[in-house]
Order: sequence, then C-alpha cells, then structure tokens
Amino acid sequence: MGFLLYGRPAEEIEIEDRTLAHIKIVILAKLRRGESFAFSFEHDPSDDAGRSTIWLNPAIPLRFKFEEERQPELDRRWLELLVSAANSVDGLRLIPEPEESHPPSAD
Repeated sequence: MGFLLYGRPAEEIEIEDRTLAHIKIVILAKLRRGESFAFSFEHDPSDDAGRSTIWLNPAIPLRFKFEEERQPELDRRWLELLVSAANSVDGLRLIPEPEESHPPSAD
C-alpha cells in the first residue's frame, strides 16, 4: 500500500500502489497546467467509515509514497477514465481498473 500525503502537516491517504501510480499521472498533469480540482475517496473501513473529498491545488504540498520500488505498467484505458473523472464536475475519484477484454482463444 502506498500513500498520498496531502497538505501541511501531511494527511496520509492510503491507496494501493497500482491505483496510486495511475492517479499520480492524472493529478500531476492537472496540477502542471495550474488546474485545481476535487479528489474524492472512500475511507478504509477498518479505520473510519465514510468518504472524503479534498481540494487539490498547485500551492498545497503533495507527495506520493509507494511501497513497491518499481513503477507498474500503466493501463491507458484506466488513465483515460480517471482523466475524464478529474475533468468532470465531481472531480477525480477512485474508479476500478477496467477488466481486460481478451479475444476468445482459437482452441
């Protein structure tokens, strides 16, 4: 599990490494363009029930901390869905990775 550390003092938001790698790309692209936006996520049920929304702005300290040493292979379809969400009125939210669609094998 990785963490999105947000603000000062940093609030730790626990996110699975593969998911964090994908949202990092989306968040950095928007912040690089100077765009502020909302990011919504559900709390870990073992900690606290519910969900939160934070406002991401280029002026607010942000750090991505990964447990894994290697960057996972990124799924372009998932990135496109996350970008679309980030550009919506609701803002970025954690969307499940799309199921892989493989053509039927010719056995």
